[in-house]
Amino acid sequence: MGAAGVGKGAKRRKNYPLSWGAAPEKMKMKKRVLCVYEGQRRLWKDDMMLDADNEVRIPLGGNGVDERAWITDLDVLTLRRAEGVLNASEEEKGPWVRDEGELERLMQESFDDIYLDLSKQSGKCRLAESGIGWKTSSATWTLDKTDIISAQWSRAAKGYEVKLIARTAGVVQLDGFRQEDFDTVQKCLKVWYGVEMVNREHALQGWNWGKSEMGRTEFAFSVRNKPAFEIPYTEISNTNLAGKNEVAVEFSLPADGEETGTNGHLGGARSKGRKTGGATDQLTEMRFYIPGTDTRKGKKKDAEEDGEEVEDDGEEEKNAATVFYETLMDKAEIGEVAGDTYATFLDILHLTPRGRFDIDLYEKSFRLRGKTYDYKVPYENAKRFFLLPKPDDMHQLLCIGLDPPLRQGQTRYPFIVMQFKREEEVNIELNMTDEDLKSKYNGKLQSRYEAPIFQVIAKIFHGLTNKKIFQPSSLFISHHGQSGVKCSIKANEGHLYCLDRAFLFVPKPATYISYEHVSSVAMSRVGGAISASRTFDITVTLKNGAGEHQLLNINREEQSPLETLFKAKNIPFRNEMDGDGGMMAAVMNNDPDLASSDEEVVEARGSADEDDESVDEDFQADDESDVAEEFDSDAASSGGGGSDAEMEDAGAGSEGDTAAKVERPKKKPKTGK
Repeated sequence: MGAAGVGKGAKRRKNYPLSWGAAPEKMKMKKRVLCVYEGQRRLWKDDMMLDADNEVRIPLGGNGVDERAWITDLDVLTLRRAEGVLNASEEEKGPWVRDEGELERLMQESFDDIYLDLSKQSGKCRLAESGIGWKTSSATWTLDKTDIISAQWSRAAKGYEVKLIARTAGVVQLDGFRQEDFDTVQKCLKVWYGVEMVNREHALQGWNWGKSEMGRTEFAFSVRNKPAFEIPYTEISNTNLAGKNEVAVEFSLPADGEETGTNGHLGGARSKGRKTGGATDQLTEMRFYIPGTDTRKGKKKDAEEDGEEVEDDGEEEKNAATVFYETLMDKAEIGEVAGDTYATFLDILHLTPRGRFDIDLYEKSFRLRGKTYDYKVPYENAKRFFLLPKPDDMHQLLCIGLDPPLRQGQTRYPFIVMQFKREEEVNIELNMTDEDLKSKYNGKLQSRYEAPIFQVIAKIFHGLTNKKIFQPSSLFISHHGQSGVKCSIKANEGHLYCLDRAFLFVPKPATYISYEHVSSVAMSRVGGAISASRTFDITVTLKNGAGEHQLLNINREEQSPLETLFKAKNIPFRNEMDGDGGMMAAVMNNDPDLASSDEEVVEARGSADEDDESVDEDFQADDESDVAEEFDSDAASSGGGGSDAEMEDAGAGSEGDTAAKVERPKKKPKTGK
């Protein structure tokens, strides 16, 4: 250990180094340096400085000592600190630190049983000088200290919560602290990160009216200047105007209920909507009633006398609910997609969800833009594509199987069903360079398309997703030479298509039934003698007690083609039509007045008596008129065969097979009359 020497009088030095930057007469600060060594290793260095005007000189009297000898109080304090180091007890010295890694481990605070972002599993949270970390047996999450903007302390579900607002991570919630941890956490955040932690109390009155505030990373609802609840923008999946003064906010839900608040295989980074995956009960939608109007600064377009438009700054009065909706759309970045649009198709008729949407195709996702609802669908969520000819010989259907499904309020849509006119053609050029076409898509996309619109969209989807386009099986041809059979599920009329691996009923509720999940098929008839002679029902029973599907009002003439398909696919089936009914049908077939004929015009008696070739004039989807988007729809179901495992084989199949199938389908000749 070394200490500063003792002064020998009032002798002043005149040869101070020029590098000190001041003349000797201006040097008024005195400095003492205390260093502690262990051999050649310096353990500690401490500087003490004192202005000469404030020093206290203590004379050193005694025999043999110069009367002019003295020391300052700065020297006394330095020596006392040296004695404190030499005479310290083992407890005061603390643990011996051998290396810098051990020293860093000591300079941190740990807290057990902490939950990150509503995670189902608790972990250990550590606050260190470099940042914050959270770890469980299967997941790890870290946050650098430079990323922390602010911090809040408040009462929460599992104790006390520390809410961090980060630059890149957004809102981070650490729940499970004890009340006595407040001082420790506050000190760590202030000393190490320079962040002042604020203690906030929530409004507990239970009022459902208050004031909304759009923050940087979250939306807050306050009652009497106290936050009642906050919603991070990352948890909002969609919003829409549900009425003149009402705004509906939909929340993101994880595809798998087992997902927690963190994503372990990504180093703890969570994606959109993962926080809600940690809760047993999940909030899916919230509605706000916002009356009145609001004034916003914007730009008005005033027409000049010469007809030109000039933009001037001005104020615009708008509905308060509309202002709230537009602000939330902007803050939550709903519908925004990174990158350039490769192609856009306008005013495409959709049967499910019902309405007209513009389709924007991007590199990683596509977007549906409607008058009321907007949807952003990543290509990885599109598991299957189906191109189906409608039996009216006028329209083509393009179905996209989704997992997870689209959500509109409490209604889920596992399939998107688009309808196109077969003869409608389009001429479009992709917004892509030749280099991207070759390097990214290996020639699966063309720079320019001029063909029927359903073929163009199907081919572009195939090129962007590299997934096969499925079409009806060649083993099934209906009695009228079509690929689809008219039938209904409950009160919903549609068409049943027999694919190579599954049944598919469209448009609503779109139902996918895999052959390998089918236990048996039963054919039966219901109703009176005349009705029974013309239609029959099919009951598809699933394996392992997974339920059954009933397909009603199938034309009697389709029984033989369906039985042929069941035999080809080795699907067990039975005919429950009784013998008496069979004899009645035979008698009726011998009567020319009652026999079924393609040329016969039968008096309309409902969907059970309609022929496959007739066009349902009441079903407005067959024409291209504007269709209002529905707000209350039957929940679409993928049936017993719509599992994730089945949807994963969507990418199977050769490219040539897909390219051949999306060509213009040829009309099939009708059988003999």
